[in-house]
Amino acid sequence: QVQLVESGGGLVQAGGSLRLSCAVSGSIFNINGMGWYRQAPGKQRELVADIRTGGSTRYADSVKGRSTISREKNEVYLQMNSLKPEDTAVYYCNVWGWNYNYWGHGTQVTVSS
Repeated sequence: QVQLVESGGGLVQAGGSLRLSCAVSGSIFNINGMGWYRQAPGKQRELVADIRTGGSTRYADSVKGRSTISREKNEVYLQMNSLKPEDTAVYYCNVWGWNYNYWGHGTQVTVSS
């Protein structure tokens, strides 16, 4: 059974930083990519950043220049700097391959003004 466990969320003041971590455990092979999504109250889940095997990355325009995604084996990280109140959301880890797509349970990030 594959599990994704996120950590690193919390309450931070505007302008602060957080580093989210996600560890993937279980029988998982041939990962094509890993990423982070977020969902704010009343809004749809949206991509924050992802990283594909091979190293290519993509970022939402709203976090570009403020966030860095990285990966080590079956762990993925999201460093977020200069946080804004609009970054407040539940952040979900995602991992996908050719025939699977797994999600974590989410970690809350709250940015106070």
